[in-house]
Amino acid sequence: MYFAKVRNTIDKDYFLKLTSDLSKIPEFISGMLNLKKYMEELAGVYYKAEDVFIIGRGMDYASAMEASLKLKEISYIHSEAYAAGELKHGTISLIENGTLVIAFATQSKLYEKLVSNIKEVKARGASVIALTREENKDIEKEADKTIYIPNIDDIFTAALDVVPMQLFAYQMAVLRGCDVDMPRNLAKSVTVE
Repeated sequence: MYFAKVRNTIDKDYFLKLTSDLSKIPEFISGMLNLKKYMEELAGVYYKAEDVFIIGRGMDYASAMEASLKLKEISYIHSEAYAAGELKHGTISLIENGTLVIAFATQSKLYEKLVSNIKEVKARGASVIALTREENKDIEKEADKTIYIPNIDDIFTAALDVVPMQLFAYQMAVLRGCDVDMPRNLAKSVTVE
């Protein structure tokens, strides 16, 4: 943001909005910790899932990959993240009745396309948890369950959407009897050879 301002490549009003949103992130994260009980409820419904597919578009795809990694690391659930725009290229064939799909739908310009992806997987019997911003209440018509994050600029959503996914992965692991403090085969440091 600083370089965009210095190089005069960002609109002043947008810069001020981003600055305001950035300053709210710690408060938003603290508030999102209140989702713990809801994440426990969701985990109670889905903890027996053997396969979880997590989809997102644009920056949401990166969040989907992080959520998938957390599920694998601590709950030992087979989880894969996919770019939602690529669903029709093979991935959709893996979706069947009862498959859990978590759909990240926080990016404004890609929201309608992601809703379309939710409809596609629902048509094949998937159970869908949608993660979106508070302003997108209409997604409840398509998803089985919805997780809301505060309204914030698209570029900051990843800072928020990881919080409920970490809580969800934790609760899934606990219900599956996994030791979340000592995940198997997970090193606390990485050695580069």
